[in-house]
Amino acid sequence: MATYRILAMTAAGLESVVGQEVRDLGYEAAVENGRVVFEGDQSAIIRANLWLRSADRIRIQIGEFDAVTFDELFEGTKALPWPQWLPEDAEFPVEGKSVKSTLFSVSDCQAIVKKAVAESLKSKYKLDWFPENGPRFPIEVSLLKDRAVLTLDASGSGLHRRGYKHLVGDAPLRETMAAGLVLLSRWNADTVLWDPFCGSGTIPIEAGLIGRQIAPGYFRTFSCEQWPWMERRSLQRARQEVLELAQWDRPLEIIGTDTDTRVIKAARRNAAKAQLDDAIHFQVQDMEQLQSSRRYGKIITNPPYGERISEYREVSHLYRQMGIVFGQLDTWSFYILASHPKFESWFGRQATKKRKLYNGSLRVDYYQFFGPRPPRGDRWS
Repeated sequence: MATYRILAMTAAGLESVVGQEVRDLGYEAAVENGRVVFEGDQSAIIRANLWLRSADRIRIQIGEFDAVTFDELFEGTKALPWPQWLPEDAEFPVEGKSVKSTLFSVSDCQAIVKKAVAESLKSKYKLDWFPENGPRFPIEVSLLKDRAVLTLDASGSGLHRRGYKHLVGDAPLRETMAAGLVLLSRWNADTVLWDPFCGSGTIPIEAGLIGRQIAPGYFRTFSCEQWPWMERRSLQRARQEVLELAQWDRPLEIIGTDTDTRVIKAARRNAAKAQLDDAIHFQVQDMEQLQSSRRYGKIITNPPYGERISEYREVSHLYRQMGIVFGQLDTWSFYILASHPKFESWFGRQATKKRKLYNGSLRVDYYQFFGPRPPRGDRWS
């Protein structure tokens, strides 16, 4: 069976998390800036789409070459074996990006790649015009320091689009980022998890999927599933694996609270769509009312950032109150995503560990405050 070079694209700061996810699937991973590279057969393509919780997108590399002129880009693209990948009715839109490269006009690069792929297909299918009314094969041309990499997008819509979230709050956190936060915390299903700023429920729901070993791609389809050369057996086996590994009835104690009644209603609907309505308790509650009889637990949360100057005083007060309220849970661990450089000062404690991430284009820090380790096998103490 053919082996493919597969790229799991990631948000900056989550590369190591995705790398570990790829290894957990059984593949050797090379972690690079913004992506994790590995090799696998067709089953690896669909399994990566189904199981990788923190990756943004799965791509298949078709080829790479140096290109400092448009002629080199055209000829290099045309020389790749596109007829092996694209049927004659394929829809093949081209996207592009260029970083520190001589060919800086992305629109021109896209047009040249599109023309070169069409010329390659003409030699195989003997057509002068392609209807593009068949399965979709999105192509990306990526230029970095005059090195062109051509890939096919095997995901379709981004992997953060799980299929369960139709109602969101005003400042939604991407599902892939939320999953990364949970994985970085090393939370497990025997530990209480609480998000006191849960919004539409993204962090609790992603934790629920992790806790019950439900593949995040279970609720959706991917563009590669429509490609005619993908073996139906590989696709079916991958989907069957998802059903066999899921622990649908595993008890979990996950709590999401927020002051906004509207988003709590949305969170409940989203959890029901993810088949986790029995695993997560959502309720309207102010953060200052947070208290628990549980001896050990983890708070994982994405509180308001307050990027506008008018919100500066309000957010500084919020972070100070968080420090006071969270401090009462002196044996818990806290994992907090925040963008303001004074967060630790306002919170009143220095983080055990801090990790730089990007929530979309916003540079943020993931502050990790480690509590004492709970006794082994002590569930929800």
